[in-house]
Amino acid sequence: MEYFEVGTKKDILYWSKRLYQKGMSPATSGNISVRTDKGILISSSGVCLNDMDEDDIVLIDFDGNLLEGNKKPSSEKFLHVQIYDLRDDINAIIHSHCPYTTAFACSDKMMDEPIMPEFVFYFDKIPKAPYGLPASMQLAIDTAECFKTSDVVLMQNHGVVCAANTLQQGFYSLESLRAYAETYFATQVLGGYKKLTKKQINEIRKLKLQ
Repeated sequence: MEYFEVGTKKDILYWSKRLYQKGMSPATSGNISVRTDKGILISSSGVCLNDMDEDDIVLIDFDGNLLEGNKKPSSEKFLHVQIYDLRDDINAIIHSHCPYTTAFACSDKMMDEPIMPEFVFYFDKIPKAPYGLPASMQLAIDTAECFKTSDVVLMQNHGVVCAANTLQQGFYSLESLRAYAETYFATQVLGGYKKLTKKQINEIRKLKLQ
């Protein structure tokens, strides 16, 4: 069943509410955007993703300038601009502060333990961009650089950002990443995790080529 046309304000509203309701962007954290023929539709600054309406979504150009709307664009607009500029295949971006995945961003622990076949197949390992002042151009540039090799990037002491062809794909990636993080933490309670072997990992990677 289709709820909306992909790449529209209704598309953004639907997946924004899903993000909030899944606990992946609490309070007024996180931001979301889609690429359009006219520019970038992006959530406005300081808005709760669950409470947004269409007036809270504005249109900016690929330099970050406001084109349509009477709200201030997300303070992380340059992060979105830099990623879209780097990757022509990307049409949707979600920046999330999910506590489980952000815990990896706020620690020295990388998100790369091969404990689940799905994680190895879809992610393998998640790069971590260096810390930068939130909303700064340096943060946008450093984080976008990581998208040369990955579709999902942790932001040191900040959160996680995912780029995809559609918001649906981006949401599912973040939801899968959260499931991995929750499973990882649960294994600590149970006494530790058991890694997949190198042979098992190589077999999973070969599946991508089929």
